[in-house]
Amino acid sequence: MTLTRRSILCGAALLGVLAGCGFRHNEAKADSGEPPKGSFEVSHSDSEWRRILTSAQYDVLRKAGTERPFTSPLNDEHRTGIFSCAGCALDLFSSSTKFNSGTGWPSFWQPLANAVIERPDNSFFMSRTEVLCRRCGGHLGHVFNDGPKPTGLRYCMNGVALTFRTT
Repeated sequence: MTLTRRSILCGAALLGVLAGCGFRHNEAKADSGEPPKGSFEVSHSDSEWRRILTSAQYDVLRKAGTERPFTSPLNDEHRTGIFSCAGCALDLFSSSTKFNSGTGWPSFWQPLANAVIERPDNSFFMSRTEVLCRRCGGHLGHVFNDGPKPTGLRYCMNGVALTFRTT
């Protein structure tokens, strides 16, 4: 195969798209790659979090990682129920606000009241808004302004950061 300027540019563009979509698993970090410092209702040492969480949950919730798209069973969860934080069990989202965004991650148009906090995330040369659990500070995902009515928001969450129970 002959390398041309066009093939190099197309390859570079493809790599940029893949990185932005979360295919580079551990590199989608928030500014600090850590939950915000401070006082949370649920708090553990790093070694305690490692013992409590699976390695995938630890990477996402405590290190602001991103799971690969289309890998979470919760993406296809359509029963009536509640999605909670996998780190502290705080109820975060109702199934009534879940929608299929086509992105490969569970998406919601609104969190439950007093469930999440948001902070700026300027990693990957992008300006986004990170979503964290209000009770333990665990990284859940990001919120975007391209969701459905009535809010127009898309809370794009890592399924590994959530648990689900029927109601």
